[in-house]
This record gives sequence, structure tokens and C-alpha cells, in this order.
Amino acid sequence: MYETYLEAVQALPGRIQSANRDVLPVVAEVCATSIAANRAVFVFGSGHSILPCMDLFPRYGGYTGYVPMMDPRLMWTTVSGPGGAEEVLWQERSEGYAATYVVNHYPIKAADTVVVLSHGGRNAAPVEVALAGKERGATVVALTSGEGAKTSTPLHSSGQRLVDIADYVLDNGVDAEDSQVAVPGVPFKVGGLSTIGAMVVLHALSVEVAGLLAARGLEVLPFVSPNAPGVPEGHSAHVYDIYKAFVRGL
Repeated sequence: MYETYLEAVQALPGRIQSANRDVLPVVAEVCATSIAANRAVFVFGSGHSILPCMDLFPRYGGYTGYVPMMDPRLMWTTVSGPGGAEEVLWQERSEGYAATYVVNHYPIKAADTVVVLSHGGRNAAPVEVALAGKERGATVVALTSGEGAKTSTPLHSSGQRLVDIADYVLDNGVDAEDSQVAVPGVPFKVGGLSTIGAMVVLHALSVEVAGLLAARGLEVLPFVSPNAPGVPEGHSAHVYDIYKAFVRGL
């Protein structure tokens, strides 16, 4: 059975490349323009969609310019109970929370870019972060299931989905049904793929943005594993210092 899942994983890069061939370079220009202006690319996800945001920055290969929008109430620390996944699922669907308590902690302005991740693109949290980004004049980018968006209907009282709000839509390459493999005797498919797809898209975007910034003569200084040859002592601490100064200037 695992071979079937691996086949889905192997097909993912081609689907991502085909779906984003035209739009990803445009989004990269938008992000590079924000960072070059000493503004930010804010990146938001709730539930499992926070994982690609965390994998974008800070991590090895990540560089200053990205601000993950982290809210512990929209991330689980255990399966059930206080901080559990079932609470997160309720919270991200509850209208008003993200609009009131998430975006107000981040200084989003018109020169910024806001990338919002949501496989379904219908829950209140991503919709409200996208709406807030638009209200503040920022460019809003959705990272979602392009196939799913063709048939999904709104859940939010605004009557809008994430794709209806966004200026640009990036496709994670995964169908509306996230799980991939039908197993005999199991009533529903297993083997989710959207997190992998979203990570691939975000890192592809990061690579493109880095190239654009370097072409403009701007310093791009990524985190590097201290185990890599030639990395100077204190490199990561220096990158953190750059990031802290960047955040203070927002």
C-alpha cells in the first residue's frame, strides 16, 4: 500500500509546477518588493497548515523577510484536552477570533505581502486573516487546493472563501480530498499530502525570492547548519540579530 502513497508524492512536483508556472514568479516579485522595502512577507496557517509556515522560517535555508504568524490557540500541543487538536479545529472555525486576536498582533501595512495557507480555504481563521490583510492594503496570496477551490462553497458569514479574497492563488497540487490512498477494509482514505505540497510551494517561492533580492544587490543571509563546512562560528546568532532588527523596524 505504501507504494501507492509514494506514487502520489512522486507526482506532486509535476502538478505543482504545472499549476504554478505562471503565478509563482509573479508572487515572488511581489514578495521580493515587500522585503526590499524593509517590509515583511507575513505567513499564516492554522491547524496543520501552520507546519509549512514553521518550515519556511526560521530553518536552515530560511532568511530574514518572512514573519510566521503564530498563535498557540490555532496550533495543537497535544491530541486531546487543553491545547488539543479538537480545540484547534473548533477555534479555527469560530468567527471573530482571528479577526480580533491574531492580526492585531502583527503590524501589517500596505507594502506587506500576506500569504495565507489553508487546504480547504473555507474556515474562519484563514478567511479573516486574508480579509484583514486586504483591509490594511497588503497584497494577499492564498496557498490552497486549486482543484478543491473549483467546487467548494463558503462557510464564513462574509460569503467569501480564501480564493475569493486573495490577489493571487498558489496551488499546493493536491485534490480537495487531502488523503490519498484507499485501503481495503478502511472506510476512508489515509495518507495526507497537502502539508508536503504546501512546503514544496513555499520553499520554491523562497528560492525564487532569494534570487530576485540578490539580483537587486540586496544581502540574503540564510540560516546554515553548523555542521556544514565553512560556516563561521556564530552565524545563526548573527542571522537572528538581523531578524530582530528587521522586526523592530516593521
